[in-house]
Amino acid sequence: MSERRNGPLPPPVVEPFPEEILFAAEALRRGEVVAYPTETFYGLGVAALDELALARLRQLKGRAAEKTVSVLVAGDEMIDRLCRTVPPLGRRLMREHWPGPLTLALPARRGIPQALVKDGFVALRDSSHPTARALVLALGAPVTATSANLAGARPATTSEEVEDAFDGRCRVLAGGITPGGEPTTIARVRGESLEILRQGAIKLGPC
Repeated sequence: MSERRNGPLPPPVVEPFPEEILFAAEALRRGEVVAYPTETFYGLGVAALDELALARLRQLKGRAAEKTVSVLVAGDEMIDRLCRTVPPLGRRLMREHWPGPLTLALPARRGIPQALVKDGFVALRDSSHPTARALVLALGAPVTATSANLAGARPATTSEEVEDAFDGRCRVLAGGITPGGEPTTIARVRGESLEILRQGAIKLGPC
């Protein structure tokens, strides 16, 4: 059904001190924007269920209001906060590729912020990067996973690029150089039907 990307070894992972993760999680609780490394590029995070923080994130990126934001989760409880249901195919893909660079669009639960919902679906994944995952766990709630760049610009692969792009307007969890390369794969699950919205780091084929 799928295969993982082969290629050069990724750069070594540089993890922040645990205190930095806790400070970043507190910043998220205050509605601030935090940039963090992932297994592809740096991401921009806010508490995904905070409407005001989501508006702040869109303003920071210069992102159009109609463009939705994907979300990082860790564990079934966070998935259940966002999703009305997870089809068996979705569960199978989670077992095979999570944590990792696969974003799954699943039926959205009513009442979650509209900035996360497109055509009744919410896009989420479980990151394999230790810093990204630690940030989600420290917050205890889903965190947005949009790329750390101004709208239309190239995603950042270093904390210095994030600082240059946003000029101190977000907190940055420095984690060395991220691998870059292909972005996350995005796939929508409708029952037992799989629709590839973007082929990326994980190659998916017919199920």
